[in-house]
Amino acid sequence: MPQPGFVTLVGAGPGDPGLVTVAGLRALETADVVVYDALAAPELLDACRPDAERIDAGKRAGAHAMPQEATNALLVAKAREGKRVVRLKGGDPFVFGRGGEEALALRAAGVPFAVIPGVTSAVAVPVYAGIPVTQRGMARSFAVISGAESTIDSHDWDALARIDTLVVLMGAAALGDLCAKLIAAGRDPATPAAAIAHGTLPTQSSVLADLATLAEAVRGAALPTPLLTVIGDVAAMTDTLAWRTALPLAGRLVAITRTRVQASQLRAALSNLGARVVEVPVLDIRFPAVVLPDTPEAGVRWEWVVLASQNGVAGLTRAVREAGHDARWFAGAKLAAVGPATAAALTESGLRADFVPATADAEHLAAELPLAAGERVLLACGSLSGDGLEAALAARGAAVDRLTVYETAPAPLDEARLAALCGADAVTFASASAARFLAQALGERSLPAATKLCAIGPQAASATREAFGRVDAIAAEPSVEALAAAVLEALT
Repeated sequence: MPQPGFVTLVGAGPGDPGLVTVAGLRALETADVVVYDALAAPELLDACRPDAERIDAGKRAGAHAMPQEATNALLVAKAREGKRVVRLKGGDPFVFGRGGEEALALRAAGVPFAVIPGVTSAVAVPVYAGIPVTQRGMARSFAVISGAESTIDSHDWDALARIDTLVVLMGAAALGDLCAKLIAAGRDPATPAAAIAHGTLPTQSSVLADLATLAEAVRGAALPTPLLTVIGDVAAMTDTLAWRTALPLAGRLVAITRTRVQASQLRAALSNLGARVVEVPVLDIRFPAVVLPDTPEAGVRWEWVVLASQNGVAGLTRAVREAGHDARWFAGAKLAAVGPATAAALTESGLRADFVPATADAEHLAAELPLAAGERVLLACGSLSGDGLEAALAARGAAVDRLTVYETAPAPLDEARLAALCGADAVTFASASAARFLAQALGERSLPAATKLCAIGPQAASATREAFGRVDAIAAEPSVEALAAAVLEALT
């Protein structure tokens, strides 16, 4: 008998992927099927298993990929297949998210379900604009309403006009009518009012006006949807408390050329500085079948196993597993990592680095490794890795066996990513291959002279200079944090 399925309605939060709940992430990690809305951050899907089915249910104003009734039926059908289904919804499922309708459909069909609340945009978006919806001595009450055209005539405007703070969701199309009805109900036309677009995202923008002129101000600023409006004295506090626009890279676009899997840490570091980040993965890391040397344990053949990158760790440990071994295969050999990130990758694989150089690069690794002449070294590397590390170890008397455990290949770029790249304020390069492959992908195009080219270390900088004729910033050390700092320095 097939196992019964289960549906979890998950609130994705207001847009910033960092605002999803821990419970929501755990549900995504175990889901067989994810049915998601357009307003849910795309990055959240990276938490899903690679084999999870992803289904776009749309739900932007005027552009629904799937009618609500079809979405309800889909959730029931997938659950009846015995699947663990996550319905990922922007904001909170039960705050203008139609989550209640989906829950009722599931209950009527006898499908078990749970609801994981999300951070609602009604509160989070004003916070990101520096607007508290309540404030001692200023606002002791607030209300959240739908501003959709179909609901305008159903509200009790006399009652709403007396609420200290009014938060309006989905009110872009009917904003002028909405403001007029509030004024007609007795609200002071001079009441401060703010409209916020793309709330909590790096592209967030807003206007501050009064109730009488807000609709005109929004049109003049050409604010895009989704739009959230705050009406009340607290709206004026945005001039004093706005913190997102005060971040040092606010309004700047930075392109990351790392692989999608590796870009998350750099994206987070740059986003925390206020930057809008676009991923332009110009290279693809592949793990081919690797034939390990015929030895029961690494220590039988080598004194040292040297890992010069996180990809090297991933490739070697994968090869060990596919050969039917586990961590015991490394017994007897000492492990050297080129830097803290590579050492962390070893730790995640259940291993521990015995040596990490003071400076995270191949030159210092070769010079500082506690190596005796004649000792044997297994060097796990990539298809495009240079021979500098191997040569430096050999020069110290080591017998080096080189094992290619991953391949680096160029990744194709579509026109949208190329256009975003050419409009970026800065481009980051975390490897020499990234610089070479980007130059190859651009073809006859060139990056604007104003675009800052930032490299993670000397090798990446050399390749960037060779490919583009310049490099504008080099990280003080080869780390994500230092690369983000280099971008900040270059753009400020």
